[in-house]
Amino acid sequence: MAASRLNGQLLSTGIRMVAQTPQTVRETAILTADNLVKHYPGAAERALDQLTLCVPEGRIFGLLGPNGAGKTTAVSICSTLMKPTSGNLVIMGKKPSENRRAIRAAIGLAPQDIALYDALSSRENLTYFGRMYGLKGDRLRQRVAACLAAVGLENQAEQAVGTFSGGMKRRANLAAAVIHEPRLLFLDEPTVGVDAQSRALIMDLLAGMKQDGTTMVYTTHYMEEAETLCDTVAIMDAGRIIAEGAPADLLERHPSADSLGELFLELTGRTLRD
Repeated sequence: MAASRLNGQLLSTGIRMVAQTPQTVRETAILTADNLVKHYPGAAERALDQLTLCVPEGRIFGLLGPNGAGKTTAVSICSTLMKPTSGNLVIMGKKPSENRRAIRAAIGLAPQDIALYDALSSRENLTYFGRMYGLKGDRLRQRVAACLAAVGLENQAEQAVGTFSGGMKRRANLAAAVIHEPRLLFLDEPTVGVDAQSRALIMDLLAGMKQDGTTMVYTTHYMEEAETLCDTVAIMDAGRIIAEGAPADLLERHPSADSLGELFLELTGRTLRD
């Protein structure tokens, strides 16, 4: 489904986010991180080592890196689930240490590990998470119906999530992350292990949300996804950003690489990261 068609679907189902004008996108940073450090107790190395990034509103910011590079730790800290050892973080103009509740009400997270209850149906899961965000009554029912339709699960609304395929669980996981129409959405490998059809639906859905101005921080091991979706990508290794820019600009600065995947291996090496 083309992004424009999906955009129409989002409008008709009520999942549409607040659009941002090009000027607003250019001038407003929705998330800034300055010199973030995370040192887990007992670890020999820092998981994050002076990580600094800036995410403009209305853009998709991709975090790429090999296993152990610090992507999930960065997402956990930037989504307020974890505190950094040191450094500064500002989200929507607020510091999490002072405004955690307000920030959490305006952000969504689709984690790498499925964050759903297997014994509950997809409708029950979305209803539960919607209530957590303060939705109720007709508004809650409308949002649940809209999100189930957007991820293609309206016919499985009463089916227990534990019986779902991997692709269905990923789609339900994404629906739960956007049930409250977050202003900022974190996606930690949202298409890992899914079938081609589920990946296509998820990519189309995210492209439509991008058109509507939703800001996303996106981690993935699929370089073609980053090239297609992301306005800016940051390649991480050992807890630091080692290259950052628009995909086309990065390739222009590194003419020896013909693709983002080749550039990724050129910068991070071919040594296995198990």
